[in-house]
Amino acid sequence: MISYAPLWKTLKEKGQSTYTLIFKHGISAATINKMKHNGGITTAKIDDLCKILDCRVEDIVEYIKDE
Repeated sequence: MISYAPLWKTLKEKGQSTYTLIFKHGISAATINKMKHNGGITTAKIDDLCKILDCRVEDIVEYIKDE
């Protein structure tokens, strides 16, 4: 399973919020909602988030092996 748990930590560390992602950087509210529910997003959107937050992919997503 893909988890976006690292994203929420990275947002806090970078002084950003979902509000700034939506209204300052143009990330859609639907994309934020998908990430909150660990839904799928495009690699292009992950690339956008990495650029916005100046971070690595590992700072946004992690893979959790199903038991």
